[in-house]
Amino acid sequence: MTQAYYSAVLDRPLNEVWSLIRDFNNYPAYIDGVSESEIEDDKRGDEVGAIRRFCYLGNWIRQSLVDHSDRQHTLTYAGLEALPYPQDDGSQTPAPTRYQGTMHLRPIIEGDRTLIEWSVALDTEPADADRWQALFASWIPDWTDSLARTLARSS
Repeated sequence: MTQAYYSAVLDRPLNEVWSLIRDFNNYPAYIDGVSESEIEDDKRGDEVGAIRRFCYLGNWIRQSLVDHSDRQHTLTYAGLEALPYPQDDGSQTPAPTRYQGTMHLRPIIEGDRTLIEWSVALDTEPADADRWQALFASWIPDWTDSLARTLARSS
């Protein structure tokens, strides 16, 4: 098991950020590259057990909402299928990995801003752990930047 972690300060109040991300089905609204998202079985986007199916850069991905707390401003999701490693230079491709991600918001009083912590725990083959960790360590800042751009446009 390995983990990728990223934190950033968003120049928007916590309640504004939470209102955007709390709905598990709202991914297309704030993640560049997500073109569609739907919740299966008519569940709500804040209902633990909800499954979202979304298209990210042309790939369909299914995730389950594992935990959701309006009080703690946190949500945790888990991939329902192992992710294949993106095609690269043709070298040995790591085995697919299972993962669980958590987004947690905290208020920053000075300036009425928000700290976002985004981590993804990866259940990988030990030989592949470093490559998977590096990949997610590059993706999470991109996703967080996308969220920050979305928030800036709404102000």
